[in-house]
Amino acid sequence: MHASADFSAQVADRLRSLDALAQAGGLDEAIAILARTIADGGVAQAFGTGHSEAFAMEIAGRAGGFIPSHALRLNDLVLTGAYDRSWLGTPEFERRPDVVDTLWSMYDIRPADCFLIASNSGANGSIVGLALRAKEEGHPVIAVTSLEHSRGVESKHPSGKRLFEVADVTIDNLAPYGDATIQIGDGPKVGPVSSITAAYIAQLLTLGAVEKLTAAGTEPPIFLSANIPGGDAHNQRIEARYGQRINPFVAPAEEAATA
Repeated sequence: MHASADFSAQVADRLRSLDALAQAGGLDEAIAILARTIADGGVAQAFGTGHSEAFAMEIAGRAGGFIPSHALRLNDLVLTGAYDRSWLGTPEFERRPDVVDTLWSMYDIRPADCFLIASNSGANGSIVGLALRAKEEGHPVIAVTSLEHSRGVESKHPSGKRLFEVADVTIDNLAPYGDATIQIGDGPKVGPVSSITAAYIAQLLTLGAVEKLTAAGTEPPIFLSANIPGGDAHNQRIEARYGQRINPFVAPAEEAATA
């Protein structure tokens, strides 16, 4: 019971720090980027590998989040046959910088889109490579990473850069080096916090962007839960505006009708 109390304190302290950051305006630049993307008809492109895929899932395609959102996934490279399925779940996959151009080519990415990229270490080749490609193409990049961890490791990208050194805006997820927080006995630490804080950051950004859009008189395009009456109809009506930009492997309506 002591370990759970200690972990609760570790999480609560970090969430309070993120609240204080938000109240002090520390998330305002990222919120402005996200709100501008939505107002301009863009899509919030989210990316994370390993456990940071959870951050992309918080941004893209969930109830209470923006409908114009899309998660780039390394697994899509296997789904489309670009890479063999033997790569699935291997740490080498996310470390490869050469996957980025193929991944990019699979999606309909447009000039108004922004990128939200999460990585606790901020060092893997695919993470840094995507951030660099997005910057080269003129897209703003928001990073969510552990500055303590990232500053303590070397990049696995040929550029030698880490995510926080590429992004326009970096938000520290406040995870410690190694992510885990609690020492029990003589074994390795347990109780990682990066997924919890990253999810909280994702929702703070969404809340802030919705507030900003609403104050400007723009109705935010928000997902309803598909598990409430009318949810599917609401979502599908707005999803149709974006088509394969947010559902890249779903046939356009005119194709589906004749299939």
